[in-house]
Amino acid sequence: MKRSGSADLPLHYGHVPPWLAQRMATLGLAIVESILVEYGKAEVIRRLSSPFWFQSLGAVMGMDWHSSGITTSVMGALKKSINPLSKELGLYICGGKGKFSRETPNELLRIADKTGLDGTALVRASKLSAKVDNTAIQDGFQLYLHSFILNSDGDWAVVQQGMSDASSTARRYHWHSENLKSFVEEPHTGICGINQGQILNLTANEADVTRQTMMSITEESPTRMIAEIQKLVMPNHHEVKAKDVDLKRLGSILWLAQEKQPADFEELLLLEGMGPRTLQSLALVSEVIYGTPSRFTDPARYSFAHGGKDGHPFPVPVNVYDETISVLQKAVEKAKIGETDKQQAIRSLHQIARNAEEDFVPNMDFEKVVEKERTESWKHAGRTIFGKEKPPSDQLKLF
Repeated sequence: MKRSGSADLPLHYGHVPPWLAQRMATLGLAIVESILVEYGKAEVIRRLSSPFWFQSLGAVMGMDWHSSGITTSVMGALKKSINPLSKELGLYICGGKGKFSRETPNELLRIADKTGLDGTALVRASKLSAKVDNTAIQDGFQLYLHSFILNSDGDWAVVQQGMSDASSTARRYHWHSENLKSFVEEPHTGICGINQGQILNLTANEADVTRQTMMSITEESPTRMIAEIQKLVMPNHHEVKAKDVDLKRLGSILWLAQEKQPADFEELLLLEGMGPRTLQSLALVSEVIYGTPSRFTDPARYSFAHGGKDGHPFPVPVNVYDETISVLQKAVEKAKIGETDKQQAIRSLHQIARNAEEDFVPNMDFEKVVEKERTESWKHAGRTIFGKEKPPSDQLKLF
């Protein structure tokens, strides 16, 4: 089976606590608006069709960096924050998990009525993408989430996910209208899931004869599509290990944040006064906004922005999270009225970090970095699903 993307996603159950869900929605909106201002609506759709970028986005938003829950939580957060502003942004998110996925056709038709887009074609795209991944590719995964994202120009992406109880894994599938020439021959921009060995895949090139025979009833003529192959492999372990991240890239950001001050860089004068911990988070957020596709090969690195709700690699630093949102929101609002200084400062932060990588030799003790974050988590109002972090108890007590 030829794939344009794949990844292992351990199947995790649970929920996103309200204190994190709200922040994910707010940060997600700020990131999307930043991309809109800088690159336009088509780029948002393209980003969401990339398995690597999507996983990196979920990690920088404070979700568990490797689990299947990223798909549900990210799409839920974006739908919550984007849809109330759809007319202004020109973006729409339909569907979701379970019963919400079945509402996708009705949602698309309502959007078509408002925008003048071809609702029938959009509904067909939604149904066919689900049918292909649930039926034509018999890989043992049953779809339980279907999200259809489109813009007012008619560009769309599909992010959907299936689960396999037998292997306790999930598989995420990505579609993108820009590169789609046929629904029945190599249509995906990305498939995320653990390798299950030989499977029946009626969308593979090798199934052309079988497919033509089956589709002759509807006179469907498959055409060939050449897709870029991406492969994202997510491990089963909960903790973030040194092998999961690019230490050179992470190390240069930590160096920039901890050993240098923003005032040392002319480009960052507008961010002067920001603490080093927030600078670390903002540098990673900046990369999610402005980074090229090659930057997202190690999504685990982005968990060093805002940790994870289960405490891996460390608890979510709520105060840092809120400050990052505030800086980004202010930059977006300024950019909307033509004042781009703050946005350019955030963009230059990403460039400075990249420049620092060129001659950077990582010599950090990865475990000590993680331990430091955990030890100091209480200073930043650290929090997980288990509760708020507390300062270490005083070892010396007077009796």
